[in-house]
Amino acid sequence: MSAIIMSGTQVAQQADAEFQQRIQHLKQRQITPGLAVVLIGDDPASAIYVRNKQRRAQKLGINYQLHHLAASVTQAELLTLIQQLNQDPDVDGVMVQMPVPPQIDATTVMNTIDPDKDVDGFSVVNVGRLWSGESGNFPGTPRGIMRLLAAYQIPLAGQQAVVIGRSNIVGKPMASLLLRANATVTVAHSKTRNLAAVARQADILIVAIGQPEMITAQYVKPGATVIDVGMNHNAQGKLVGDVQFADVQETAGFITPVPGGVGPMTITGLLDQVITLAEQRAQRDDH
Repeated sequence: MSAIIMSGTQVAQQADAEFQQRIQHLKQRQITPGLAVVLIGDDPASAIYVRNKQRRAQKLGINYQLHHLAASVTQAELLTLIQQLNQDPDVDGVMVQMPVPPQIDATTVMNTIDPDKDVDGFSVVNVGRLWSGESGNFPGTPRGIMRLLAAYQIPLAGQQAVVIGRSNIVGKPMASLLLRANATVTVAHSKTRNLAAVARQADILIVAIGQPEMITAQYVKPGATVIDVGMNHNAQGKLVGDVQFADVQETAGFITPVPGGVGPMTITGLLDQVITLAEQRAQRDDH
């Protein structure tokens, strides 16, 4: 039996229909969700990500501002722009596209964004809110993955989840959201002993290790749900994930493809967050 392919593209389209309704309601109240994205320099991958966000945000009717700064921008100039966006009442979400040039301290930048506008959820305030079980802004990829799991009705409570990867962008926040959903969570990484044996315990295996096609069928429990967060180019220049799709597909119960799996869901998670922040602004206006 071949695994059911979890189409992030399809779930993202369903989400967009819901988002359009929510934005329609906001516009009836004279509120347009606003997202400001700061892009520094000319990193080609970053340019693609930003363009994809822009295309979808504008299609939905989100007010999208792109601030494209030179690679030579100083930290002081960048922080001044962030402060202006913090003060702008029409901007609900602010994000700085990573990576940033060496003269910029990413941590300072993330913590200068107003936590209530920190749409990526990378500031220490939002990380604290995430781990203490409060509501807050959480990173787009884990949010999108949670929506994808829900769309395919994958049970989480009481299930064994293994997250391979411990980044602040995916691994750690993913583990926290799974804990909130009452899964039993193991975070594994490059230093984990017997990684394949650990991974094989998982009912839900989330792979964000950044190694092209590293995860083979021997890492996967029969029938498990496998979420591949990886975006790599193999030796032939083809876009591949961290999972050997053809090999694992024969063992897994559900699997995400690359591309068309987690990628569209990351932007879905981000846009959901922006609309939620605009809805919170509407509530504040009521009081």
